Amino acid sequence: MDDDEAELRNPFPSPPSHYTKYTSHNLNLLALLKERVPDTDLAFNQHEILKDQTDVPDWPLTLLEKPRVDWILKEQEPYYDVFGDRWFVKDKIPSLAELGGQQLYPEDPNVDRRPALQTILCSMLVTYSNLTSALLAPPPTASSTAPPEWQQHVEWITVLGQNLMAAANDLRPVQARGNLELMMRRQLELRKDETRAIHTQVKCDTLEARLGELRASAEDLKRTKSAEEPTIETVAAPDEPVPLTQEDLLRWAEEAG
Repeated sequence: MDDDEAELRNPFPSPPSHYTKYTSHNLNLLALLKERVPDTDLAFNQHEILKDQTDVPDWPLTLLEKPRVDWILKEQEPYYDVFGDRWFVKDKIPSLAELGGQQLYPEDPNVDRRPALQTILCSMLVTYSNLTSALLAPPPTASSTAPPEWQQHVEWITVLGQNLMAAANDLRPVQARGNLELMMRRQLELRKDETRAIHTQVKCDTLEARLGELRASAEDLKRTKSAEEPTIETVAAPDEPVPLTQEDLLRWAEEAG
């Protein structure tokens, strides 16, 4: 249980304890040691050389020096070790032959591999057909000690499949480089198009035309609304009644009689 909890707390390996030695005091001692001893490759006693200093460590101060990259690059296959794993300076995809497999295509990447890969593909199709026939054949007798025919076909198909996969993996760097070139070329074309559009003011002309269309449509809508509104007719108010006198009433009675 404790190991599981430790694994959950530390999903990545802890850095080596060597980094705790890189203190300001130790680095100053190293600089002073290199001043007093120009060639630190020779044997010397750092305690005698730094006897006027305090807190001189027991371990060699030369361990604090940066790794000699020139020493690494002098190797035939430069590599370095980190946390127990070995990493090569120049990353190289091992070939199928280096991994212990049976390689059926040329190892030199400059040689055209298409004829060999086409031959491998044809061989795989023929072997698959033979495997189907072998599976339909009657079972061997009890006294037969020879391996079944289908087993040989399966092993050969495995070898052919490994060659196809290895050849495809060898082309991954070429494919990645081609995709990167295509992406960069596309970005360059986009930048050129944007710059050309700015210089020719295509965007400004398009915006002005669009604004003109919006203004015209707004005016048409306004005129349409004004035409659809009902007109309100004004009705004249009736005249106010005139007050009648007694003479008017008598005259009206005579006319009526």
